[in-house]
Amino acid sequence: MLGCKGSSGTGVRYKLTLATGLLECLCFAGVVFGWASLVFVLKTDGYFNDLCINATDASGEVSTDCSLQDENFSLVFTVASFMNNFLTLPNGFFYDHFGTMATRFLAIFLYTTGTLIVALSNKGILFLMTNMQVGNLFGSRRSTIITVYNGAFDSSSVIFLIIKVLYEKGVSLRSSFLFLSACNLIHLLRTLFLMPKSHIPYPIPEDYKYGMSCAKSRSYNVEQYEAERDPSSDRGRGGANEPLETDTLQLTDNSEKDSFRSCVLSWFFLWHLIWLSVMQLRHYFFIGTLNPMLNRLANQDPDIVSEYTNAFAFTQLCGVLCAPWNGLLMDRHKRKPLDTGVSEREADLRSSVLSLLLTSLQCLLFSICASIPFLPLQYVTFILQVLNRSFLYGGNAAFISIAFPGRHFGKLYGLAMSLSAVVSLLQYPCFALNKVFGGDPFCVNIILTVLTLLAFIHPVYVFLHCRELAKQRENSQSISEASIQETSMY
Repeated sequence: MLGCKGSSGTGVRYKLTLATGLLECLCFAGVVFGWASLVFVLKTDGYFNDLCINATDASGEVSTDCSLQDENFSLVFTVASFMNNFLTLPNGFFYDHFGTMATRFLAIFLYTTGTLIVALSNKGILFLMTNMQVGNLFGSRRSTIITVYNGAFDSSSVIFLIIKVLYEKGVSLRSSFLFLSACNLIHLLRTLFLMPKSHIPYPIPEDYKYGMSCAKSRSYNVEQYEAERDPSSDRGRGGANEPLETDTLQLTDNSEKDSFRSCVLSWFFLWHLIWLSVMQLRHYFFIGTLNPMLNRLANQDPDIVSEYTNAFAFTQLCGVLCAPWNGLLMDRHKRKPLDTGVSEREADLRSSVLSLLLTSLQCLLFSICASIPFLPLQYVTFILQVLNRSFLYGGNAAFISIAFPGRHFGKLYGLAMSLSAVVSLLQYPCFALNKVFGGDPFCVNIILTVLTLLAFIHPVYVFLHCRELAKQRENSQSISEASIQETSMY
């Protein structure tokens, strides 16, 4: 049967798993980020309309003030985006302990529940978490595939655009969500036939099989598999896997210094968390205030607002096209032989510096454009936003998979997303501050732009860390050569 006989069958199964996982992330995982499209529908449908009041200005003209309505919609998005990330921590522990199948059954149940009550589901990220391990099946393209899945996660916000367009054509919101509920049958079939019961190990063993059609498929426990592996199997293509003695992380397996606690307390994790949090906060504030900002810049013209909302939603679809560029940056060294003494993890870290730096620079440019109150410029802002977000989340997952032991991936990924979610709660005080300035987000945008400068610390720290490792290696080689020369003299 498929994937059970011969290498060609296994290759077909790998590719089918990759393709269906991409479709799953693209259509279902990150729909919450299509909030700008959905809020347009909700406003048209009359949600929170009772909060709009008639106000009379100094000239005696009567206008409708819907600032309280916008505030409540912003609160809904704050709660949804917070829960989407914060619950990744318990989800990560659940995934690491119970494996892929149990985690996906939980995701299917909660996602179906969410869509059946015609609400925002906050469990789509579980589909992303269980799909990112598919990158392990493709070796040298591992980071690229991880970033592709994150790009698809971002692009799934286009689903709410489709719901918006269908709504304008007469299809009710209820019907759209019932259809999404029915689609969960796809997730169930894929869980049973194209995903492992436990986890996909890295690197892939020769006898590895997965899926219900494989009668003798072997289930791997990541922690046990890493412990059983011969240390030499993790050596780079040209050098031994050296301990990294300059950091509490210590990128060597089977060590007490590779414990979950030591990973969390490392400088790598701290600066990575700050890198993720400040940029995510910037994106969340932009998405949460997009509709009132467009209304302000378009002088409350609903046709112009709808046009720009559609443009924003369409650019989100491009996330799946932008994300692989980041993966290719991180995998660019995989086809070259490594220098003597350089481990593959060290090479991966060194390769990640450019990705981290470029992501930080993108966010700075996006934030600057978003701060300029000029409506046509927002097209550029939309492009920079989707490009940066696809780099941000793909780079986040790829860096954690590179810098830390695989057995802690779910927990560390979940902890990073949960703590960044706590930071993202600052968006609501930002909304309140925005209201103080009369709904003009300029001052808050400037504050957030300055805050994004903190993201540059992370790539600088990783660069200095890699440079220190190179110095240690050179010193070690010099001492070794001197010792050999001294021995030869006698």
